[in-house]
Amino acid sequence: MSAHPTSEADVVVVGSGPNGLAAAVTLARAGLAVHVLEAEDTPGGGARTLDLGLAPGIVHDICSAVHPLALASPFFAAFDLASRGVRTVAPEASYAQPLDDEPAAIAWHDAERTAEGLGADGPAWRATLGALAREQDLVVELALGDKRSLPPALRTPRAVPVAARFASLLALQGTPAWSLPFRTERARALLTGVAAHAIGRLPSLALSGGTAALLATIAHGEGWPVPVGGSQSITEALLADLRAHGGTLTTGHRVRSWRDVPPATAVLLDAPAPVAAEILGARLPRSLESMLRRTPRGDAAAKVDFVLSGPVPWRDAEVGRAGTQHLGGTREEMATTEAEVAAGRFPRRPLTLVSDPAVADPSRIRDGLRPLWTYAHAPQGDPTDPTERITSQIERFAPGFRDLVVASRAVPAAEMEQHNPALLGGDISLGRVTMARMIARPTPLPDPYRLGGTGWYLCSSATPPGPGVHGMSGWHAARRVLRREFGIRTMPDLAPALPADPTI
Repeated sequence: MSAHPTSEADVVVVGSGPNGLAAAVTLARAGLAVHVLEAEDTPGGGARTLDLGLAPGIVHDICSAVHPLALASPFFAAFDLASRGVRTVAPEASYAQPLDDEPAAIAWHDAERTAEGLGADGPAWRATLGALAREQDLVVELALGDKRSLPPALRTPRAVPVAARFASLLALQGTPAWSLPFRTERARALLTGVAAHAIGRLPSLALSGGTAALLATIAHGEGWPVPVGGSQSITEALLADLRAHGGTLTTGHRVRSWRDVPPATAVLLDAPAPVAAEILGARLPRSLESMLRRTPRGDAAAKVDFVLSGPVPWRDAEVGRAGTQHLGGTREEMATTEAEVAAGRFPRRPLTLVSDPAVADPSRIRDGLRPLWTYAHAPQGDPTDPTERITSQIERFAPGFRDLVVASRAVPAAEMEQHNPALLGGDISLGRVTMARMIARPTPLPDPYRLGGTGWYLCSSATPPGPGVHGMSGWHAARRVLRREFGIRTMPDLAPALPADPTI
């Protein structure tokens, strides 16, 4: 356990995931006394890397392994992870979609190379995702805003055609017209695989529209980087900055009620909306408490961490050059299996995400062994051990995979919250992902972060802009806390301090 809770804090942050720490860093840099409470023994929430005891020296990323948003988000861009010693490597291919009866579709970091590999759909890919990638900063501002205001960058003439192109792709991919503008199965499946990251029925404006457009744009812009050594390096950089500005952390301190939080002017919760209602209870306005408690859970992830004796033997060798593989087959097959999940059935061939971090970061290999990160989409709260279904799905596209498995550890959807209390029933999105729920997340109130007049705020991905390791929910919430609770309107600079000049 770290430093003990203090009653002298200006602000207490409950939860040390990326959003909680983004809020804590912002508030500490504004000169406030900030204390973070974390239920687990290791801080980081969705950005933790642990030794699971599966093989000597092998560590696994507990939730997020690949970080499309860690460099692209405005918060992390301002925080500047690279200058803080966090090394990231973007593989030459961001993601891959293997297929049964034809060559895999590959989203190379280079948009032009991707278009060339898609044959008849190359011009359409170039005109949509390639064009958006050239304006990645505006796409990210559009997607990661607070859904209540228009960022300054989007108030310029340059933003108009970008917003129109983004909206057009969203409208096509999120409706029954989602076959357009692509004609081949390879291009359609390539975009659908990335859309399914958010888990839910397809097509969907939020998933196949918004999620696909954002993540596919970044795939050709910043790329999908892997942190060298694991996701914990991002957490450690945030914690180092927090401590440098006087902030403190207590681990092993679970908050079940407002009584478990020491007195402070403001409290921020990096937690699901129903948990916030449970903690505050009758202290909330009755209507707000009811809305938070009724927040619908999203479908779930069931995870398996493997240790392998070699790289995954993909049938199509180019698949192994990508940092992430989406295993779901054709677009039609993915839509069918996602509908099964939504109906409460765990598919025999679930949509499965795979990442071998050693593809980008060979330092993860120890004595010839390497970690493999996987999860499958599963029904909310499903207790099924996913090991065999995930193994079979990988074997489908990589014959001989079973022979490389040295050890594995499964976490069914029903048990995901045992290692991260925020993941209720395996809901890694902290709430259902629909267009309505992304805008009115978790409520349609003008300020989605403020929990009534209590001095408490919600700063998790249950608030806009939603799921992902981007820190933006925490940043948006912290800026509101500074203005409303402390009268601070000048936002703190997040850039690392320059080293002292030895000549002075």
